[in-house]
Amino acid sequence: MTQPVLQPGVGPIRAAHYLPVEPERTLWGRLPSSTDQPALTVPSGTEVTIDTVSHEGVLPDQGSDPVGFFGRHGVPPEHVLADAVAVARTVRRDPDHDGPHVVSAPIAVEGAEPGDVLTMTVVETLPRVPYGVVSNRHGRGALHGEYPVDGTTVSVFADVVTDHDGEWGRIPLTDDRERFARFPLAPFLGIMGVGSPGERPHSVPPGRHGGNIDVNLLQTGAQLHLPVLVPGALAFVGDPHFAQGDGEVALTAMEASLRATIRLDLTPAADAAAQFGDLVWPLVETRAYLVPTGLDPDLDEAVRACVRHAIAILGARYGMQPHLAYAYLSAATDFNISQVVDLVTGAHARIRKSDFGGTR
Repeated sequence: MTQPVLQPGVGPIRAAHYLPVEPERTLWGRLPSSTDQPALTVPSGTEVTIDTVSHEGVLPDQGSDPVGFFGRHGVPPEHVLADAVAVARTVRRDPDHDGPHVVSAPIAVEGAEPGDVLTMTVVETLPRVPYGVVSNRHGRGALHGEYPVDGTTVSVFADVVTDHDGEWGRIPLTDDRERFARFPLAPFLGIMGVGSPGERPHSVPPGRHGGNIDVNLLQTGAQLHLPVLVPGALAFVGDPHFAQGDGEVALTAMEASLRATIRLDLTPAADAAAQFGDLVWPLVETRAYLVPTGLDPDLDEAVRACVRHAIAILGARYGMQPHLAYAYLSAATDFNISQVVDLVTGAHARIRKSDFGGTR
């Protein structure tokens, strides 16, 4: 073990407000909507510590038995999260109509109304376990129809190892697990979002509400700006990762449970336009970058949407004229594929804030 296992309520809990994974309030495969009652209601500027559970290891194609699944990979029962076991046993999910993700109960922000912007700042991400899983299933992924080769779910156990250079993720080169490739850990939440009007959305496709955007820049210190769509905003998180490459080509990345602390800040509608313009898609912000996103089932259209979003945010934030913003983006900005596996694909741009005279 390279770290303690953070069972529910055990270990460091940064914020005064703590939201554990409680089966009666946790959603599995759906996202919160205006029909849901918040688990917490907090004022703007509040930090909340939220336990998250990865769906990998609890799904039916893995036996719906986290103790048994992880035990086959050498994990002792006491190092399997008790709330993961509770989710597998008691949380209801329709496998034909719901997504795979375990999603937190919603958190209301006092005074939030449609037209405002909610900023979710990632204050801290603590790994709850020293292992994770990368899966390919459903004939999904970038190479659907080619992988999985026999149509059977492939779930690759990935552990965390420590050496003189720090902590790393590790995946075997061959099934005998005698040799390994290691890669940097970069924990983040694949799902961050706000509640939607009407019925609960499916957890897989991202949208204007955020949700499963899978932008791996949302690590500690990063912010996600989202348009408030329902009273109270109803913020939620899920889909924890230890690492993910842009694209997430196999379907999942290194999925593993995190304890995340998020600060929730509200920008009123009257002030939001000057900072964010017309916030059509989620906007990520780091110390170094503005990161507009674009989303569409067609990846080409997602990139086009991202370019339009980038032009709009440059106009709102810096007063840049559209034709000059278009030229700047071509000369100076990298456009990346966020993910190609979530039914709605995603692209994001990395606009250097230093090019405009400063950082956050």
